[in-house]
Amino acid sequence: MLWSIDHGLRHRAIIAACTTALLVAAPLLPTAAHADNPWKVHEKLLGKPKDDGQDSKKSHDVSGVACATTSGFPRTCLLVDDETQGAQIVILKDGSLVAGDFIRLIPDAFDGELLELDGEGVAFADGAFYVVGSHGRPRHEAEALKQAANKEKTKAQADARTTATSKVFRIRFDPASVNDKGKLAATPKIDASTELPRFIKGEATLSPFFNHALDDNGLNIEGIAVRGDRIYFGMRGPVIENRDAAVLSVPLAALFDGATGSGKLDRMELGKRRGIRDLSAFDGGFLLIAGPVNDPENGAVKTGDYSVFWWDGAKESKLLGDIEGFGDRIKPEGIVPIERKAGKLSVLVFFDGPEEGEPRLIEVKAP
Repeated sequence: MLWSIDHGLRHRAIIAACTTALLVAAPLLPTAAHADNPWKVHEKLLGKPKDDGQDSKKSHDVSGVACATTSGFPRTCLLVDDETQGAQIVILKDGSLVAGDFIRLIPDAFDGELLELDGEGVAFADGAFYVVGSHGRPRHEAEALKQAANKEKTKAQADARTTATSKVFRIRFDPASVNDKGKLAATPKIDASTELPRFIKGEATLSPFFNHALDDNGLNIEGIAVRGDRIYFGMRGPVIENRDAAVLSVPLAALFDGATGSGKLDRMELGKRRGIRDLSAFDGGFLLIAGPVNDPENGAVKTGDYSVFWWDGAKESKLLGDIEGFGDRIKPEGIVPIERKAGKLSVLVFFDGPEEGEPRLIEVKAP
């Protein structure tokens, strides 16, 4: 009996030692990012205007955000909901945010109905915020045309919607002129550019996808960032050759100041036929959210459908962590770097789907 017990103990010790050795030898892969509870939103993040045009519903489609400072609190930021006609100031605090003034960027309408900017991304650099429309065709345009009694009017409406979203804005105001409730003390200076389609059509790889609906892998911009004298546009679609996400960069001065310059297309493989859902300059490169070019089937978002990557702006992209699923049709679409500490990076992620974006602090590996 004593021999049997001793033999069993030795056997279990050997198994445990082998298991420990295997775990030590195995590569440490990025795991699903842990998320805290949603940060509280004070006042009201604005969404789609109501039919009477006098007010707006609460936001359910947050699609991009950027802040004027990269550390500490409070931070003055700008946020877009893709069903509005502009962007909204928010004051980011530690654990909460205050919704402030709305800055209207377009007046476009069709047959008396306001058209959305379909604002999808925000960036900040050198004293200016930048907002980009998706530059995409209406997603279900083909089906709408098929069912329309008046096809000519339906096509004209789709064209008007595409025109409304095919713009990039530069918005200048002094962050110090914004109070702690997000109220602006002076009128911002707004410059609008319609030059980006020219650069898109000048890229042989991108041009076949331009002016095609997202459902057909058409071009659709969802990320924007500025580094140096260039502005970068991250594409949700197309996913090139069913593999690569695309980033187009162009000179800032060519968009807003009439200068000459050329575009540059970069490609990166993000896995699972994914494109870019948001883009943010960070640590000499860029943070980005990778997500499926088409939403998950039946809206069922699972852990790993969306992930956080770091890209060096040239060749290397690195998975920092997967984002867990928080429910059907809850899609990560905005990212703000918060703090880097002990090999970890905390980022605030905003979601398209839940009321007011349900911003959550998520921890991933630092680049």
